Amino acid sequence: MGILEKMRLDGKIAFVTGGARGIGKSIATALSEAGAQVAIVDLDLDEAQKTCAEISSATSNRLIAIRTDITSPQQVSEMIDRILSEFGKLDIAFCNAGISNEVAVEDDTYEDWKKIIEVNLNGTFLTAQAAGRVMLKQGKGSIICTASMSAHIVNVPQREASYAASKAGVIQMCKAMAVEWATRNVRVNTISPGYMATEMTLNSPALVPLIDQWNELSPIKRMGNPEELQSIAVYLAGDTSSFTTGSDFIVDGAYTCF
Repeated sequence: MGILEKMRLDGKIAFVTGGARGIGKSIATALSEAGAQVAIVDLDLDEAQKTCAEISSATSNRLIAIRTDITSPQQVSEMIDRILSEFGKLDIAFCNAGISNEVAVEDDTYEDWKKIIEVNLNGTFLTAQAAGRVMLKQGKGSIICTASMSAHIVNVPQREASYAASKAGVIQMCKAMAVEWATRNVRVNTISPGYMATEMTLNSPALVPLIDQWNELSPIKRMGNPEELQSIAVYLAGDTSSFTTGSDFIVDGAYTCF
């Protein structure tokens, strides 16, 4: 069997949080194209259902949409139960849902700080933990979490201390999970994207004025496309990455090299 055949995900079951748009949608598309059946988990059920229909029409693989607030332990538990009820198992968890803000540290309210941490770090913990519990019982699984290059550098000119802190926490949390679960065949890795040309970024009045500055600072002189994260996600999801755990993959056009 050749390497491309080995990287297929036929018969595997996956979920992607924040899967209705942007990076999550791109990853869900890639997993489905590789053969997996995918649950798209999102707060926006209507958009998740539209994404399911769009991907399914192109791949002919089964997808389902599940509305979940990842900061709610009960809703995360119900999401896992739904996946197991629909598919019978869980092989791949892509914990991607997150939010950001732009505010000076001295002006950041504690409530806003907690909101970023609650979604980006606590929500990722809840979904990864819930997936891990299932995978530990199964004896196998792959968990992939979206971090950020902001976990490695201080971004400028925007100000986002809470976002950077939350994503740095995701990386270290996933490293700890990877070590604890390594001998039990559950792998945990993170992907740290650079600036990505997602709908959220391109349609944000606060971020659009910064794009030219980001591109000027970037060695590659452009933003990334969500599709440029697909291959690393499929690699980490499948069995060809069986020796890869506890790693963070920076995909940023060399931005963090400076």
